[in-house]
Amino acid sequence: MTFPTVLPAPRAILFDLDGTLADTAPDLAAAVNWLRTERGLAPTPYDILRPTASAGARGMIGAAFGLAPGDEGYEELRLAWFDRYQSAMWLHTTLFDGIKELLDGIEQAGMAWGIVTNKPARFTDPLVPNIGLAHAGCIVSGDTTPHAKPHPAPLLEGAQRLGLAPEQCWYVGDDLRDIEAGRAAGMVTVACAWGYCGAIEPSTWGADYLLDTPAHLMQTLREVADAARQAERVA
Repeated sequence: MTFPTVLPAPRAILFDLDGTLADTAPDLAAAVNWLRTERGLAPTPYDILRPTASAGARGMIGAAFGLAPGDEGYEELRLAWFDRYQSAMWLHTTLFDGIKELLDGIEQAGMAWGIVTNKPARFTDPLVPNIGLAHAGCIVSGDTTPHAKPHPAPLLEGAQRLGLAPEQCWYVGDDLRDIEAGRAAGMVTVACAWGYCGAIEPSTWGADYLLDTPAHLMQTLREVADAARQAERVA
């Protein structure tokens, strides 16, 4: 983890969705266990499924059925999982503790915020308003651009929709590919340790910041803004 000494205050914060803004794992896991129950199998324990939630269908099916893309039977399960998940996307999904306050603080500070996710629009479009995020400045889904993260295209699209240069934005996510996409887009990157984070230790991702809570992110934004103002006065 590196800490830039003096940064310009960002004009916008872009967020991943699953595992960053919203705790979607309960409904993602329920959908894949629905498939297991239909096939006469016992549910996969939630503590095994949860860390894979940021990987969507690939993570859930991999953990619950031991199958990967290209394996026989994977595609059938993936399509069935999509249908089960779409029918019950926000039964147990909530925003992480402190996210509402974080977004309020960002807006009060005069910054914009938006969502850039690999989740397809068929899920993002109905889910986002039902969990209280309809006021996002932009929503870029996994199929909005020809490429998904870790490609920078979705993040660049998000910045463009906000009318900003990429370097005026920070990107916050709970997966290595989020940090890779943010770096490739030329944004300051934040790894959020409150998310799912997967099997790779977040401290090894090379993010500019590794933060434990949404409140810690708000504190960091204030500190960066104060340091930038002080640097301008000295200059």
